[in-house]
Amino acid sequence: MIALGLRLSLRGGREAAARLVLIVAGVAAGVTVLLATLSLFNAFQATTARPCWECTAGTAPSGWALDTTAAGALWSYRLDYYAGQPIKRLDAAALGERAPVIPGLASMPGPGRYYVSPALARLLDSVPRERLAGRFPGTRAGTLGQAALSGPDELAVVVGRTPQDVAAMAGARQVDTVETASAAALLDDNTDLYRFGFAVAAIGLFVPLLVLVNAATRLAAARREARFAAFRLAGATSRQVNVLAAVEAALGAFLGALLGAALFQLVRPAVALVRVTGSRFFPELVTPALWQYAAVLAGVPVLSACTALWSLRRVRISPLGAARKAAGRPPRAWRVIPLPAGLALFAGPVFRGGDREPDALLAGAAVALIMIGLILAGPWLTMLAARLAARVTGGAATLLAAQRMAADPKAAFRSVSGLVLAAFLGTAIAGIVPAVVAGQQAVAGGALNGVLRAPLTHQPGTGGLAPQAATDLLARLRAHPGVAVLPIYTLPGDPPPPGPDGPPPPRTAAGCADLARFPVLGRCPAGAQAVTGYFERLVEADNPLTVDKLLPLAAPTGQTVSTGGLSLAAVLVGMDDQGTLEELRTLLARYGAGAPMTFAEVAQARATLYTQAENLALAMVALTLIAGGCSLVVAVGGGLMERRQPFTLLRLAGTPARTLAAVVLLESALPLVLAAAVAAGAGFGVAGPFIGALAMKGASLAVPGPVYFATVGGGLAASLLVILTAVPLLRRMTAPDHARFE
Repeated sequence: MIALGLRLSLRGGREAAARLVLIVAGVAAGVTVLLATLSLFNAFQATTARPCWECTAGTAPSGWALDTTAAGALWSYRLDYYAGQPIKRLDAAALGERAPVIPGLASMPGPGRYYVSPALARLLDSVPRERLAGRFPGTRAGTLGQAALSGPDELAVVVGRTPQDVAAMAGARQVDTVETASAAALLDDNTDLYRFGFAVAAIGLFVPLLVLVNAATRLAAARREARFAAFRLAGATSRQVNVLAAVEAALGAFLGALLGAALFQLVRPAVALVRVTGSRFFPELVTPALWQYAAVLAGVPVLSACTALWSLRRVRISPLGAARKAAGRPPRAWRVIPLPAGLALFAGPVFRGGDREPDALLAGAAVALIMIGLILAGPWLTMLAARLAARVTGGAATLLAAQRMAADPKAAFRSVSGLVLAAFLGTAIAGIVPAVVAGQQAVAGGALNGVLRAPLTHQPGTGGLAPQAATDLLARLRAHPGVAVLPIYTLPGDPPPPGPDGPPPPRTAAGCADLARFPVLGRCPAGAQAVTGYFERLVEADNPLTVDKLLPLAAPTGQTVSTGGLSLAAVLVGMDDQGTLEELRTLLARYGAGAPMTFAEVAQARATLYTQAENLALAMVALTLIAGGCSLVVAVGGGLMERRQPFTLLRLAGTPARTLAAVVLLESALPLVLAAAVAAGAGFGVAGPFIGALAMKGASLAVPGPVYFATVGGGLAASLLVILTAVPLLRRMTAPDHARFE
């Protein structure tokens, strides 16, 4: 029976060959998408599993006396920035001959030398020295190896310094060994979020891929059922028919899996360009494991065989099952319940409690319920739309399409279900991410976006730059044309404890003449020279959404002070020409400023998580659209093969070919457009509560941008064009000259 099944598949005539080609093509597309997703997840896992030298904590130097005979090294690790791009910077000084070495280097650089990542080396060669290279004292000694980096685009530098230099830096640590834990710690709590994103991506891809494999293996299901029923009438047992069906389906699926693995090798360079975490992975990491290849090559044929056996359940019951089959039960209204239930769960319990953090597990369950609800509600909505179309229209094409969809709405919706999930996910992301990013950048009405902030303290809010050095720094800053500087001074004494009924008194002060150049920050009392305020909170804030809650920082009722002899805690620098930004940043680095950043860069750093999640989601949407489009192609092709005889008879009866083409188009377009509209509404239903829970000023749910329409709208339009490509095939298959039937 296995040999007979192979013969029927490979030498069963033109129709069998066409069916085998469509099965192979459909499964190959699905396998390519699946391997691409697995390869990106593997690259993410490998990158986060590398040793995290950046996480090395060591011991604090508080009260520590410099000992030149001590072992280990002094480290000062911090982030620097150039044009909004973070630069990982490590200043290190060896203590003795057994200094710890980070991965990717044979030895740490000595004083006056530094190593850079390949991406930073290219950047240094392309910009003037005063904008970037001037921050790193000494000469370039070489490049960092791959073991020290998370990707080819990462900017990193290791600077060799003397022990005295490092000991005077903010956050200096004495280090004996390099941290060997995984780099997942760099993402903090976001590592689980990324894994959750991949899990959602897997769920979002599995359903359309399952639909694709199911559609491919069910090609010409009615004709196959009739053929196998004839075998049963000729004496074949139910088991023998099962073997024939399983061999036919498994053969096409296995060949499709092999072709998909080969196609993935061709598209793998393009997959390596996908930025899941904001930067590219190393290309050699973007590959599935051998066991994953084996699982796909074995699992897809098994899944296809099971699908084929399920489609023949009527034949197994009786040899006349195919001839005596009756219309299936129409979908019931209960199928709509999971969709509004999921939306209610997401809008209610997930975000209840005001400032309470949303429940990630509950949110995931709500999204999964919404996706299931879309799949379940699709056939019922398709049936209603078909019945409505049949009542309100009188065209022959509409009546034929509506009757077939109403008779089997599950089959009509099955081919477009993958595209519906893509429309839902794409709409939700397009509604959430742009609003969040806009809210991050709308701090103080955007008045602070171009203002550079630079802390100058070893620990935030205490100490600072000595008065003499502060005077020199302020003079150098003000020497640049178009620059407005707001010095922030540290008040004397220890930081006051918080009061029982409110926040602690201010710890910083600013001059009134300088504060007048930044009116959004507040006003001084009349005639005052300087005023106290919570200026340190503005410099320390890492979430721009909290800045609006702090403003104004000074009020006419504030306490007046004198700034004479006070240490400089931080500076805010506004500029007319953003071209001087990097020069100012390089200047501030010489005075020990910690990661000078504009408020726009702070907003961008905070929004990076959302952007990275958007990249992952949009990549998943694109892959889902590909899988759904392939499923639609296979379903349309299979439907034409299955109805070749009735369509040819209609042509012989005088039905124009354009009428039959309109029937094919309506049968796919109506459920696709209807379900996509419902899915888009569900996407906005998810985005609305999410944005509302963030309570952002200047950000609200808006119409998605061009990227959304290019991705989701373009994918749906391409799917409709795919249906139109079947029109020439329909004309040839139903030509009256070829009206021969068994």
